Amino acid sequence: MKNSKDLCLVVDSGYSFTHIAPFYRGNILLKGIRRINMGGKHLTNYLKEVISYRQLMVMDETYVINQVKEELCYVSTDFEMDMKTAKLKGKENTIIRDYVLPDYASLCKGYAKTQEESTGMPQDSEQIIRLNNERFSIPELLFHPSDIGLSEMGIPEAIVHSVESLPENIRSDLYENIILMGGNAKFKGFNQRVFDDVRCLISSEYKLNVTTESDCLGCAWQGGKMLAENESEFKELVVSKKAYEEFGHSICKKKFDLN
Repeated sequence: MKNSKDLCLVVDSGYSFTHIAPFYRGNILLKGIRRINMGGKHLTNYLKEVISYRQLMVMDETYVINQVKEELCYVSTDFEMDMKTAKLKGKENTIIRDYVLPDYASLCKGYAKTQEESTGMPQDSEQIIRLNNERFSIPELLFHPSDIGLSEMGIPEAIVHSVESLPENIRSDLYENIILMGGNAKFKGFNQRVFDDVRCLISSEYKLNVTTESDCLGCAWQGGKMLAENESEFKELVVSKKAYEEFGHSICKKKFDLN
């Protein structure tokens, strides 16, 4: 008898790609693997373009804008409501925020001002940028890559596509154990949005549970570290240089069940 804990669906949304991978007792189910060519760098690059077009030329400031993204952006759980709020003026707009850019003389790292401090007026020698609907419209690309012309599924659709490609008797267990990781999983609202969107796409007969790893950035490295420390298991999962020189690529196809 299989245990529901034996099955999980890992969603790793990182810097360059987002991978969806189902596992059964530690073994990956190849048929269910999905990759979305959308990651944190696409969000950062798009934010650079938007800020450069609307406010200040920052196309060469990837590191700084990546910090802006990580500090101020979030995933909206009600996009239309947030858009309405972002159109309001004055204190009624609870979304708009100022970010002070570093000058690398007196300030080496930028920072976000509080809502009360975000007046749009720089103090002293400050150089600021303002983020309004950009705060939630940029991470929206993870759910709608087509917004920037990419012919890719959003994360919720890719999750469902992955699970539905697998045998029906394990689908319910996979939906009950979806695990989010990677840098993009740190966005506020990401977990709830994935839950809400997947819930809308699947039958009400399925229970759904979405959890986020406590160490979103380090869990993949920790898993690799644990595997490398288990020498006997590690040797079974790699091809030695000697074997590769003798058999070539065919040994990889046989070892890793590649088509």
